Parts: sequence; C-alpha cells; structure tokens
Amino acid sequence: MIVMKFGGSSVGSAEMMDKALDIAVSRLESAPVVVSSAMSKVTDSLLMMTDLAVTGDGNGAMGVVEKIIQRHLDLAESFLSGKNLAQARERIEGMRRGLLSLAKGLSLLKECSPRSSDAVVSYGELLSTTLLAARARERGLKADLADSRTFMRTDDRFMSAAPDFRETRKLTRRKLKPAPGKLVICQGFIGSTRDGVTTTLGRGGSDYSATIIGAALGAETVEIWTDVSGILTTDPRLVPEARSIPKISYGEAAELAYFGAKVVHPSSIQPAVEQGIPVFIKNTNDPAHPGTVILAETRGRGLRAIAFKKKVTLINVISTRMLNAYGFLNRIFTVFEKHKTSVDLVATSEVSVTMSVENTAYLKSIVRDLEEFSDVDIRRDKATICLVGRDVWEEQSFFVRVFQALRDIPVKLISLGASNINLSFVVMEENCDEAVRLLHREFFEKSS
Repeated sequence: MIVMKFGGSSVGSAEMMDKALDIAVSRLESAPVVVSSAMSKVTDSLLMMTDLAVTGDGNGAMGVVEKIIQRHLDLAESFLSGKNLAQARERIEGMRRGLLSLAKGLSLLKECSPRSSDAVVSYGELLSTTLLAARARERGLKADLADSRTFMRTDDRFMSAAPDFRETRKLTRRKLKPAPGKLVICQGFIGSTRDGVTTTLGRGGSDYSATIIGAALGAETVEIWTDVSGILTTDPRLVPEARSIPKISYGEAAELAYFGAKVVHPSSIQPAVEQGIPVFIKNTNDPAHPGTVILAETRGRGLRAIAFKKKVTLINVISTRMLNAYGFLNRIFTVFEKHKTSVDLVATSEVSVTMSVENTAYLKSIVRDLEEFSDVDIRRDKATICLVGRDVWEEQSFFVRVFQALRDIPVKLISLGASNINLSFVVMEENCDEAVRLLHREFFEKSS
C-alpha cells in the first residue's frame, strides 16, 4: 500500500480535487491512503476568525465563518449531485454550527486558548476531506472517509502536539483498512488526546501525518503532492534555471530545510525515513514528472542544491581571557541557552568566537550577558548561503570553484559542517541574490 498526501494548493478547487483524485485512481491497485490538507487559505481564514473573535468582533468572526462555509458549499454544488450532495451539505452544515458556536464563545471570552485554536483550525481538514470523499463517490469510486482524530493519538501540547507513536500505530492499523481498488481518505495535521480532545501537529503537520501513517501501516512509499516538481537546486523565484533533484538523502534534505528551502520540513518525514520508506515529492499539476525521492542514504557524490537565509545577524565575541582557557565556549553557549536562541554557524579563533543567528528577539539581553566577560561586536543585514551535497569537499577543486565564482563578493564567515554534507558561509544581505546566481551558474548550468 502507499500513502499520498495532497497539500492545500492540490485540493484548492474543484479542478484540483479532480486532479488529485485522478492521481490517486492511477494508483488504485496499490491500496492508496489519501491524506489531505485544508483547502488553500482556509486555515489562514480560520485563524483570522479567532483574531476577530478575541477582539470582541463577534459579527466579523461569524462573517468569516460564513464565507468559509459558503466556499465549501459552492464547491459541493459544482461537482456533486443527488445523495452525495445531500450528505456533503449535511456534514458541512453541521460544521457551520460548530464553527459559529466557537466564534460566539471566543468573542464572549475575548481570548483563545491553544486548545480552542486547535478546535477551530481542525475544521479546515474536516471540510476538505468531506468534499474529496464525496467527489470520489460521485465519480463511482469506493471511498472510505476516516476521521484522523480516532487514530492519531497525541499528547496535550496544543498547536504543536507530539504523537504517541505506539498508540497511534495500534489505532491506525485498527481503524484504517486500505485495500486494492479502494480509496481511504483522512485528514492531515489533526489528532486527539487520550480524552478525545482535538489537537494539531504544528509545523509540517500534514506531511507528518502522512509519514506517521505510512510508518504505521508499512507503506511501500509515501508521496507528498504539492505545487512544485520536487526539491529544486535553488529557489526558482531567484534562479529560473533551477531544476529538480532526482534523489537526495534525508541528511541533505534536513540541511536544505534548515537553511531556507521550504518544500518539506525534515522532522515531518522522519517516521518514514526511519522505517526505510522512500518519500517522493511530486507536482499535482505535472504528475508525470518524477520529482524528488528522499532516502535515508544516497550513493554518489556531488553538489545537490544551494539554500539561503536572509536577515541573519553575526555576533562576534572577543576576549583575551579565552586564550588557553577551558569552559569559555560553554559560558558563551549557556547565554544562548538561557535566552532560547539557536546558533546557526560558528567559527572560532584563539581569542574570538563568531556566530550567526536568525532569531534576534533576545539580542539585547544576549549582548548584555556576553559583555559581562567579553567584548561583543554585532553585524546585521547578513545572509547565510549553504551548499549541500555529498563528499564534494574532498575535491580541492570544489573550494577553488566556489570562491572563484564569489571573487567579487566579500565573505564574512565560513563553516564546513562536520557531517561533510554542507559548506556554509555568510555574505552581506545585499550580495546574497547575486552570490546564489553565480554559484548556481558555476555548478548547475555550465555542465548542463
């Protein structure tokens, strides 16, 4: 069996839902489990509803609810008929009542707890899968609609719940019965506590749901269907010549995600990778394209992709007391731990440590604490560029090519990862775009 996850853009209209179903039907003999996100922009609208409600604007909040519900009713009427339309309307009207009740309650309380927020946003996936399953039946397909809250068991950390993998595996096998010739449709992103309280999985939630289900059922593959043809060699908005990467290791995908690539969050695919299940990233609008497969490990060396992050700040800590002293680095990083700020890159010398950070929310406090035992120099408006690949650094020519391409661009910090899969460096933010274009031209366009 296989798991196929469709993102919001892949189920955002009647046309896209039919494309998603066409893709699922083409794999019908592989016993597909279809995991769906909310329709595009619906989660944002639900969050807008809570924002209006907590300000006491009950009418505005309920107006947003009506727009969301009407969008789904209009879609139902555009591609359903008879019994399928009647059943879909009934379910959607029930969800209208539930959402209006939540909007009214939140506007009276003028606050929205994480628990209430999860209850609100869960409606996005429940609405989209209602339509997807009804449309499948309208097309004559055998389709089971499952409620993910009955098998995706989590803790009670609302808005970012952690799955109970053991219990979820047992419940998933009991509740989902995939079989050749049948679609099983369920929601991504949502689950529930042991007490039956609705939760959400947080960042990368629907992808995470798909890989948890795939791992629980022992899927052959997990496919994540989105609006791009896999993971690309860099951001195509910056470099139109960017092309998809046929295959990539989990470690390489994690490095790319950390340094700015947004196709898939690495933690969300970990359950499948740990079980040795390949994860494919594919394009709903171009299903014939092979996309990218993410594997636990890949063979062959070479540069895979270039990622980048802007709005980076450099913190340079200087102290002669660091010379021949132990415990100095520990003292520095204790400060960052205290202020819950992660460090991206680090470079050290005898008397200084330079670090790059993205989160500057606590920068003033960090500087104050560091200045108790060192001099601190802050450099803003920087960007991090990360070259990710396998074993390319073992070739001396690689470094020559990198810095020859960047000969006119000042580099402020260099970090070669101990994992041997990334080379990262910091440049001025104003030079970032040009640096990425030059590197992509050097490594991906000259040889093509």
